[in-house]
Amino acid sequence: MAFKKVLCFLILLVSSLALGQAKTIEIGIVTDNDLYTSSKNDMYYTNGLEVFYRHLAKEKGPKIHKTISEFRVGQYIFNPRSIKSEPIEKNDRPFAGYLFAGAGKSFFYENHSLLKVDVRLGFIGSNSFAEEMQRGFHYFFNYESVEGWKHQIRNAIVIQSHFLFSKKIFSEQDTPVIDFYSQTKTDLGIAFTGISTGFLTRIGFKKLVPIYDSNFYGASANKDARQIKSEFYFYIMPSINFQLYDVTIQGSLFNDKSPVTYDLIPFRFNGEAGLKYQKNNLNLSYAFIYKGKELKHDVNTGYFYGSIGISYLFD
Repeated sequence: MAFKKVLCFLILLVSSLALGQAKTIEIGIVTDNDLYTSSKNDMYYTNGLEVFYRHLAKEKGPKIHKTISEFRVGQYIFNPRSIKSEPIEKNDRPFAGYLFAGAGKSFFYENHSLLKVDVRLGFIGSNSFAEEMQRGFHYFFNYESVEGWKHQIRNAIVIQSHFLFSKKIFSEQDTPVIDFYSQTKTDLGIAFTGISTGFLTRIGFKKLVPIYDSNFYGASANKDARQIKSEFYFYIMPSINFQLYDVTIQGSLFNDKSPVTYDLIPFRFNGEAGLKYQKNNLNLSYAFIYKGKELKHDVNTGYFYGSIGISYLFD
C-alpha cells in the first residue's frame, strides 16, 4: 500500500513538472501561394516561403508583459499574369525574386499594445534563386514550364527594416469573444518603402486569449506551459497602403538595367481574413489575402492569395 502511494505521488509530481515546463521556443513555417485560393488564380505574388525561430527573451520592463526575439529567412517570387511571358510586351508585372534573412524583436505591453521591429538583408534578382525555385516546383508537380525570367529585375543587395505598432481600441465594446485593434506598419529600405494602416477584429469561437499571449502576433511562447491556453478564432483586417517604393516593380534605386519596370499606384486597399488555432504546443493558421492594384498597366489588376502557417513550441 505504501509503495502504491509513493508511486502515485511520483506520477503526480512528474506530471505537474511536465505541465509546468516552460515553452520558450517556437519554430515554424509560413507558405504563401495563389493556389491556396484558386487553381485558376496564378499571378503577381505567386509564391512565398518563410522559416522562423522565436524565443522568449529575458528583457522585461515594468510595463512590458513579454519580449520575443525572432530570426527569419524567406523567399518571395513575383510573376506577370501569364507565365508564358517570353514576349516582353506580355509582362504586365516584372518577374522578380527576393531572398532575405533577418532578425527582430516584439515587445508586448500590459496594456495590450505591441511594437515589432526587424531588420533584413537580402538579394533581389537572379541571386534570389527565384527562377530555379519556380522551375523546380513546376517540374515536380508537372505544371507548365515558365518562360520570361530573362526579363526579371536585375541583381541588387537590399537592406530592409519593418516596424509594426498595434493598440487595443474600443475596449468598452469588447466581449470575451470579440476585440478590436488599430495597426500601423511601416517599411523602410531599399526593397520596400511604404506605410499601411488599418484595423484588426478578432472573433473567437471560444474565449479569446489576451493579445500578449495569443498566436496572432507570435506571442505563444511562455515561461510556464500552464499559461499557454488553447485558442480558435476568426479575424478580419482591412487596411489602406501608401507605397512609395517597391524594388520588385520599379527596379533598383542604384541601376536602371532591368528590362521591365513600372510606375507605382501609391494608394491601395488591402484586406486579410483568416482563422488561427492553438492547442498545447501546436499553432495553425490560414489566411485569405487581397492586394489592390499596385502598378500602372492597363491589364494589371488587384489579386489575392492564400497563406498557411504552422509552428510548434519547445522547452
